[in-house]
Amino acid sequence: MNEQALEPRNDLERRLLAAQAGGTSPEAFMEELMDAQVFLPVQDEPDQIKGFQRSSRARPLVLQGEDGIQVLVLFTSPERAKAFVKEFQDYGGGLLTEFRWVLERVGEGNAIVINPGLELGIDLEPEMVRRLGGGQAG
Repeated sequence: MNEQALEPRNDLERRLLAAQAGGTSPEAFMEELMDAQVFLPVQDEPDQIKGFQRSSRARPLVLQGEDGIQVLVLFTSPERAKAFVKEFQDYGGGLLTEFRWVLERVGEGNAIVINPGLELGIDLEPEMVRRLGGGQAG
């Protein structure tokens, strides 16, 4: 992993780094995360321009965890996603959206990982996802 991986590139990454270093409480970080913009990789449609969606039903990148739990993959920016999604040829594009919007749509029992494989990342277990999403009015 290169040294620049820990250098924050946007407000969300600065907040995440502060939380990891103990400069911000986990609760305060989670509150800030709710309104933060995240990048959601989505699957390209067959026979279309790579990275371009013509339908309104995007298929996000979801992995199967070792424990059988489905894990939704998010990133703090499109740039952070580039190296990871190279392993998933069908994921050439994505959506920039608020984390709250994602939470409102994630299925029950799913986990979320932000910046998988990077030190500047966070894993949210299904119980945490449920609690964060449970406080939201749809």
